[in-house]
Amino acid sequence: MTTTPTAAPTTAVVTTTTRVPSTTTLPATTTLAAAPFDPLGATIPELQAAMAEGSLTSVSLVRFFLNRIDDHDDRIDAMLFVNPRAILDAVALDREREAGTIRGPLHGIPIVLKDNIGTADMPTTAGSLSLEGFIPIADAIQVARLREAGAIILGKTNLHEFARDITTVSSLGGQTRNPYDTTRNPGGSSGGTGAALAAEFASAGLGTDTCGSIRIPASHNHLYGLRPTIGLTPVDGVIPLTITEDTVGPMARTVVDLAIVLDVTAGSGTRYTDAATTGSLDGVRIGVLDVLFADAHPDVTAAVRSALDLMAANGAEIVPATIPGFNDLRGTAASVFLREWRTALDDYLASQPAAPVGSMAAIVASGAYHPSLADQLQRALSATLDSAEYRNALDRREVVRIAIEDYLEANDLDALAYPTIAQPPAPIGVTQRGNNCGTASVGGLPAIVVPAGFTPDGLPVGLELMGAQFSEETLIRIAAGYDKVAPERVPPEL
Repeated sequence: MTTTPTAAPTTAVVTTTTRVPSTTTLPATTTLAAAPFDPLGATIPELQAAMAEGSLTSVSLVRFFLNRIDDHDDRIDAMLFVNPRAILDAVALDREREAGTIRGPLHGIPIVLKDNIGTADMPTTAGSLSLEGFIPIADAIQVARLREAGAIILGKTNLHEFARDITTVSSLGGQTRNPYDTTRNPGGSSGGTGAALAAEFASAGLGTDTCGSIRIPASHNHLYGLRPTIGLTPVDGVIPLTITEDTVGPMARTVVDLAIVLDVTAGSGTRYTDAATTGSLDGVRIGVLDVLFADAHPDVTAAVRSALDLMAANGAEIVPATIPGFNDLRGTAASVFLREWRTALDDYLASQPAAPVGSMAAIVASGAYHPSLADQLQRALSATLDSAEYRNALDRREVVRIAIEDYLEANDLDALAYPTIAQPPAPIGVTQRGNNCGTASVGGLPAIVVPAGFTPDGLPVGLELMGAQFSEETLIRIAAGYDKVAPERVPPEL
């Protein structure tokens, strides 16, 4: 990858779905005047430096992002709700800064959340009309950690309803569109977060990943995205898809921004930002899963191979990875989440007295969901945890994890590489194929996506790196080494 690709022109389309309006109206005085510091394209450390020197305030930063949402989201439909208290929150955090209190690297930084992540001051709907207006009894744990660290929750993003597919359409938010080409989908199910970050509606965001729901939007929107090891980050307070395979992770335009968020949300004591700032490709060994290129679009293959060549030219050793019986390790997470979805969702709703529906059966009876979910909801209602197939699927998770980790250790590999998704973003309404989510999801393993470049017509492509359990620090170090030598980010032409 030796040349900087050209972004695709934004294509005008007629939106056929209704966007849920913001819960706040910007007063005329919130238009951001010319400021000494321009936040466009700035990293979180750069924003903090500007606030430290007084050329930027949290208030002006929030206004900057709100104006971008106001100017551009009518064509993208990434946002479901905007926090009506965001500016007031920024005022309070600016006063703290003036008084000498800085909570950390996220102090005064606006963050967006996928709308299945619970917020006690804004609706949390999973994109479904059946949960319209629902406000949970408490913040999700990761949200509470973000607020304590000084982050401003700017708003909630659209998602594929109940996180159940990969193109981000919902009965409440309609179809979110890819900022790089608004005739294409943004990936999913965290596509609203992906599109919002690509369009620079916030500094960073959170998504959830059961089988690709962080990684595919990262790939489709030229972002970094991390699916953490199961258990690294808490899922308490998140509307679930599964009991055993859901995880919550950060998405951002740069590795360092992603790591700053993970430092706060993981709560593990590990300083992932150290890995992001000192990361290098020197001495890194990456195994390439050629089998996952077999059905890839030629443009995807070319971009991913080019990114791997760039890594090799800057110190990484790139070798083929042929794992015996790998096709049996690929699979998908579907056999688990089909059976866990109803139980997980029913348990969550039962814990929320204010929920407008109390069960999946009630959701189906209401009819207040996107028509594309009808078959999936019916299948989930009839599925059971008491089945040999489900028990076998649970047993298979350990088999997959051990096989991958044994191969990494035996071959002295830091990570395995492959296309995040083998096909470019599909046009709206066309089935999106090519998802390579299965192995990391089934094995409960971490995987990070880095922007690999673009197809000739300007569609983003992602390269995924999968590691052993709790190897996030290693994956971030590799991603940071790549970030240092990769072409400069190409934003969408908004």
